[in-house]
Amino acid sequence: MNIVVFGAGGRAGRQAVAEAHRRGHQVTALVRDPAGHDDLADARVVAGDVTDGVSIEHAAAGHDAAISAAVDLSVPPQDFFTASSRALTAGLAKAGVRRLVVVGLASIMPGASGAPLMDEPGYPNEYRSFYLGHAAGLEELRTCELDWAYMAPAGDFDHDGARTGYYRVAHHGDPASRISYADFAIALLDQIEAPRHHRAAVSVREA
Repeated sequence: MNIVVFGAGGRAGRQAVAEAHRRGHQVTALVRDPAGHDDLADARVVAGDVTDGVSIEHAAAGHDAAISAAVDLSVPPQDFFTASSRALTAGLAKAGVRRLVVVGLASIMPGASGAPLMDEPGYPNEYRSFYLGHAAGLEELRTCELDWAYMAPAGDFDHDGARTGYYRVAHHGDPASRISYADFAIALLDQIEAPRHHRAAVSVREA
């Protein structure tokens, strides 16, 4: 398959590119500045803006599916995530790409109580504006006609974790859960190759 990865320069994006390459796919990696990403040698690296529908359309033309792992911490989260969701919706539709898998955030996923983790007692909320930005971006996705899946770690990433080759899809988030970026990338690519979750948000945890 031909897969375009937005935000390919981040930790989740780089692992998605590596996993796609491992499976024999052709990958276009969209980043803000290609000069700073020599580590993406297995992909065709292009410059682009995930908040610009025209930029997305040009990058995605001729591709079968897309992954978005994009984030820009220099922009207010509400602005960035809503703008990127809208741009992805418009740009991918014009490029004829129907399948989109988005790297999500545990904080906005349901906890054991059914409420979002960020609203459960004791959950750390010093980054609440970031959580709310992700939630707003997800709401934008819910209004579009793409075949999307929002995939969030059940808790957080194990930043130094190795690839085990396994993961589980969970119904609820769990603040204690950790999953490596490499194993999370397996879940992303599985949803590209053999989609099981359509227009849905799910949690991914260690096996």
